[in-house]
Amino acid sequence: MLITCWLVIASAVVAADERAGHARILADAETRLKSIYDKREFVPASFSGKWLRDSSGYLVLEKPKESSEPELVQYDVTSGKRSTLFGGDRLVVPSTSDRLVIQEFVQSPVASQFLLQARVNTSGKTGYWLFDVKSGNLKTIAAEITRLSWENTFSPKGDRLLFGRGPNLYVFDLANDRTTPLTTIEGNGVLENDLRANWSPDGLKIVYVQSDSSKVRQRPVVHPTDPTYPEVSRQRYARVGTPIPTLRVGVVDREGGDTRWVNLPSDPGTFYLNDASWAGNSEELLIEVLSRSRDARQFLLINTGTGAIIKAYEESDPAWVDASYSANSGVEWIQDGKALVVISERDGWRHAYVISRDGKQQTLLTKHASDIIARGPVDASGGWLYFLASPEIATQRYLYRVRLDGTGDAERVTPKDQPGTHRYEFSPDRRWAFHTRSTFDSPPVIDLVELPEHRSVRVLEDNAECLRRVSPLITQPTEFLKLDIGDGVVMDAWMIKPRDFDSTKKYPVFVFVYGEPHGQTVLDDWTGGQNHSMFHRMIADFGYLVVSIDGRGTPAPKGAAWRRAVFGSLGPLSTEEQAAGVKELGRTRSFVDLSRVGIWGWSGGGSNTLNAMFRKPDVYHVGIAVAPKPQPELYNAWFQEIFMRTREENPEGYRTAAAINYAEGLRGDLLIVHGTGETNTHLQITEGLVDRLIELGKRFDYMAYPNRDHGLREGKGTAVHLRLLMTRYLIEHLPPGPR
Repeated sequence: MLITCWLVIASAVVAADERAGHARILADAETRLKSIYDKREFVPASFSGKWLRDSSGYLVLEKPKESSEPELVQYDVTSGKRSTLFGGDRLVVPSTSDRLVIQEFVQSPVASQFLLQARVNTSGKTGYWLFDVKSGNLKTIAAEITRLSWENTFSPKGDRLLFGRGPNLYVFDLANDRTTPLTTIEGNGVLENDLRANWSPDGLKIVYVQSDSSKVRQRPVVHPTDPTYPEVSRQRYARVGTPIPTLRVGVVDREGGDTRWVNLPSDPGTFYLNDASWAGNSEELLIEVLSRSRDARQFLLINTGTGAIIKAYEESDPAWVDASYSANSGVEWIQDGKALVVISERDGWRHAYVISRDGKQQTLLTKHASDIIARGPVDASGGWLYFLASPEIATQRYLYRVRLDGTGDAERVTPKDQPGTHRYEFSPDRRWAFHTRSTFDSPPVIDLVELPEHRSVRVLEDNAECLRRVSPLITQPTEFLKLDIGDGVVMDAWMIKPRDFDSTKKYPVFVFVYGEPHGQTVLDDWTGGQNHSMFHRMIADFGYLVVSIDGRGTPAPKGAAWRRAVFGSLGPLSTEEQAAGVKELGRTRSFVDLSRVGIWGWSGGGSNTLNAMFRKPDVYHVGIAVAPKPQPELYNAWFQEIFMRTREENPEGYRTAAAINYAEGLRGDLLIVHGTGETNTHLQITEGLVDRLIELGKRFDYMAYPNRDHGLREGKGTAVHLRLLMTRYLIEHLPPGPR
């Protein structure tokens, strides 16, 4: 009896100590989370320079003093000489004493003119204004503009502006202040014009894409107005297997009038459009058509006068032609419009090709067995194509160039002594670039470089303050590693260790997963890990090994076969390879405690978290699934059909992908988080799983954030509350610290 009493007392003391320890952790976590998400102390400064059209310099919106209004400043590219073009003192609203506060700007082809998005300092009202630096003339532009595409605003001669208001397109004539409607759609939410509209090179016509959603089904959305009698609206949502918007391409004169519609060869509602632009002249269009399932694409040259169509290029693949087409879609014209540069995966690697205008001649530019990560610009005068790649390290990004005539091998432009991730914004003449370099542990440094030597001319933003703040928190450098799980599959991973890491002890593991084709988490980049890195550093310091693994199916530059391995069913392969990666980590690192493993993810990562908890309960003991999609057949057609087609075409793929079908396997502790205002992975997709878990009698936890969308950003304090909830759940169900 005496021994039993002492055991009870000892257990109570241990429990009390544990609760006190958890309370200290949560207090520390709240402080750190507020510095991350409320104070944003670790967000690096950016550089917002815009190149002058003649590449002689660049423009920057700057505040001379913290309390002053921004002014537009010009820098000479070679000397760095700074000169102020104009500020609020010159932007006085006519007939008033009010001044404008510049928010955004774009330069006209007429060098002295600028289109400004600006706020009136007294009323706070935002509008659009045209300012001429030479004359000092300031005038307002067509009132009630609701949408405007900065890239395509000015006509080639700078005499007109293209803008949107509601669903319609308009042209504003700067000479006579006349507004001309190009389209006359009633605001019924069915028809909409894409603002990627383009001026013809002669400035007389505009090509645009119109979307018709009349056949897309609507779903009710509750708006939090009156708590008892909320308003309900209906939003169109194209679910897997249901009608998608029908698209058509039109050409309209800048003076208005009837639109001439292009007669596309595909049936309405069976395709998407990647590009609709002028084909190097003012008579022909280049239209990139993607099949609904993205297993085929065509580049069509269409004569707007005769309607004649030339198929310049086409390709297909049993899976998809390129799921990352947003970075590599479209073409770039070379040889005075006689040929075009196309990015394709048709030979198993993402390569660049030069294709003649009629499609009969095709030249492979990038010949090695490696991927282009993202296309860059063409240097027509020098005869080069620039692109981003990393043939040897899939977690990094470097600048390369290759000759447009197909001779020679690709050359690395980024210096070899600069590891990490590199981004470039080129000057129009391709001689200069704003260069951004960062690693997972170091915030970005932005400098001006001269190409192709990559000579650093001057630092534009060193982010010294961000580095000063973050350096004390990076006591253990992030370790990048490779996990060989057999059958030729070697996965990239990173690991963040605790501040007081001791390799002789065993630590719990917290896995961050995404694991779908939309993105990589394992990138040697300050924004790597989908911007959760500072949260993960905090978790690691509490006594966890935080790990992320990119398996097959993620868009790593490892060849098309790597990316297409998941075709048919998103979920099963990722679940198997993530679990194999965790086991390999434990096998090769003695400090990994495989008896204490947690996992979390967001969106597709939330889905993979559910699959991990349901299908691999012997591997994972705690899971946190944020905004998951456990019923993929209820998700949107645009994304899901690329990788799985429709449920009618692929019933078994959808069955094995759906986490809800494996819910009976849950044995560990599970927290599900969702926003009730979701427009992406809408709430009902998750509520079906909640009902299933209840039916099965499973114990789980569920947090619904009212009226928050997919990013769970709305509402004061939401970001901190969510991460604190996750932290509390983790430490309570998977206690931190080594054994």
